[in-house]
Amino acid sequence: MKIIVTDEAIQWFKNEMDLQAGDHIRFFARYGGSNPFHEGYSIGMNTDIPINAIVTTTAGGLHFFIEEDDEWFFAGHDFQVTVDQELDEISYDYL
Repeated sequence: MKIIVTDEAIQWFKNEMDLQAGDHIRFFARYGGSNPFHEGYSIGMNTDIPINAIVTTTAGGLHFFIEEDDEWFFAGHDFQVTVDQELDEISYDYL
């Protein structure tokens, strides 16, 4: 399990969510939507403080993480956080 965040996504987080170096972004299993591995769930994200993070990465001064409670959703999958240029929103690609 690995989180990769593109430079464009880092700028999106800083601009759209008004984040600054040192802030934390959590990725979690969100009820609703779909993804290739869990029908009825999608990736959610918010600002939060890690408690029992199992995966962390730092990019552009921002700290990205997944909590232990969401391991079932992400287990065995790396993903890349990008920006959908047409929709100007965050997009996730499984690697």
